[in-house]
Amino acid sequence: MSDTFHTPASVDPRLLEVLVCPVTRGKLTYDRERQELVSKGAKLAYPIRDGVPIMLPEEARKLD
Repeated sequence: MSDTFHTPASVDPRLLEVLVCPVTRGKLTYDRERQELVSKGAKLAYPIRDGVPIMLPEEARKLD
């Protein structure tokens, strides 16, 4: 499911293998519905904009 900007519907699994949370250096999980990479350890969700993960803590959404 892509929009008019050709944003991919999913994240390349190889990318998930190499990306880590910049705060904890821990594993990230992909939330397809919200288009975010989630770090459970840091309780942060990093947005994916136009198919590009924004891995800046100040851009991340805090999780409860």
